[in-house]
Amino acid sequence: MTDIRTVLPRDFNGYGASPPNPEWPEGARIAVNIVVNVEEGAEPSVPDGDASSEAGLTEGGAGAFTGRDLGAESMFEYGSRVGFWRLLRVLRRYSAPSTFFACSQALERTPEIAAAIREGVISGQNDVCAHGLRWERHQTMDRDAERHAIHSAFDSLTRLTGIPPVGWYCRYAPTQNTRELLVEHGGFLYDSDAYNDELPYWTAIRDKQHLVVPYTQLTNDTKFFRGGISTGQRFFDFLKESFDMLYAEGAVQPKMMSIGLHTRIMGHPGRAGGLALFLEHMAAHPDVWLCRRLDLAQHWRQRHPAPSIST
Repeated sequence: MTDIRTVLPRDFNGYGASPPNPEWPEGARIAVNIVVNVEEGAEPSVPDGDASSEAGLTEGGAGAFTGRDLGAESMFEYGSRVGFWRLLRVLRRYSAPSTFFACSQALERTPEIAAAIREGVISGQNDVCAHGLRWERHQTMDRDAERHAIHSAFDSLTRLTGIPPVGWYCRYAPTQNTRELLVEHGGFLYDSDAYNDELPYWTAIRDKQHLVVPYTQLTNDTKFFRGGISTGQRFFDFLKESFDMLYAEGAVQPKMMSIGLHTRIMGHPGRAGGLALFLEHMAAHPDVWLCRRLDLAQHWRQRHPAPSIST
């Protein structure tokens, strides 16, 4: 049996007291990436053969009973029917680039959303990070099943958006096999299956260097359910406080800020206004690089290329 500690050794030190200067474009003090998770239609559901409906990140909580939950299903549907389009309007109003963490089955079932994402990818306003074949925990999969999920999601998203997804992000957390399988696949520039830094970093996977662009569960609309945030204003307040701290630090040590959104959460009117307020706040600051995740990965590869692996 493979020792997990040798596949994914833990690093408690990272860049430490002297992180590298990321040299963001035009001397920006902060890089900001907005992520929109598109999961609706890819969640576990009884019609798809699962034992119970998925109720995670819905207004109903974490699931009150087993079997089919029509209320939870309806809340997921709100995300694709209404929420996606509201968030897209807000982002376009402020000409804000964004990254779609997309489950391929979700786009298969919402061709109008797939077309809108494809339009954004072609125009250079958006990019796509593969968020799985379905919105499911990879921790339940063996190596072969996970390999199939990764390859199938990549192929499907390539067909649906016209451009291969450049990154990968599991639901919540990877397995000890995920990064090896991504490197084995060869089509991904990075993964975001980490929450441990505010800058990208390289990690050795067997005999290759692999880029990690960390994500966040903090400046993330999941806090409406898991963190006590109850209004769009309070979400804006927390985003603003996080941004302002990083912006001030950026005079000496520039960092990146990720913002995670879900169409069935942030897409509601009482919450989406908080996103608009934050976009206005950022626009009032010079030296801010609002970018796609693809831009972050390409920039890091160019300015901070992978180190050599000692043999």
